[in-house]
Amino acid sequence: MEPKPQDLYVLYKQAANPGQPWTYATLGAALGMRPSQVHCSVQRAVAAGLAGSKSRGERHVLPEALIEFSVHGARYTFPAVLGAAQREVPTSFGALLLSAEISSAQGEAPVWSVPRGKVRGPSVNPLHREAPEAALADPALYELLALLDALRVGRSRERTLAQRLLSERLSKSNGS
Repeated sequence: MEPKPQDLYVLYKQAANPGQPWTYATLGAALGMRPSQVHCSVQRAVAAGLAGSKSRGERHVLPEALIEFSVHGARYTFPAVLGAAQREVPTSFGALLLSAEISSAQGEAPVWSVPRGKVRGPSVNPLHREAPEAALADPALYELLALLDALRVGRSRERTLAQRLLSERLSKSNGS
């Protein structure tokens, strides 16, 4: 099975909310996806070794594998495409989590295309078309997706910081 960007999107939502019970329907509703799409994403994630099974067939994220793939594979498997500058929602090193440690010139930090955005910068394609809206509704998901975008579009310094912060969050959120 070939991985799809939505697979990471689904895994990041699960990792952002550890211990929260979910069904394909509830996860799909939170992510703007059909339950069948979520099911297929989870199946691909299990096949790729990014998720596993618990007792009673429950699926869970494997944080070490997700970190490794995010750091070393996402940039090449799901490359980010930068577009024209727009007034949108900051991501990557423009998100508060990273912008506190990395300064950039006004209008330099990447943004997601969202109608209610307030920051101007080059647009970047999100993992899934619904990811910006889902991230705005879930601050923990927003942080994880912004860190992933820093890994996808950032320079060495941004990538190093994003890797550290992503590792901290995924390890902590999964009880490691």
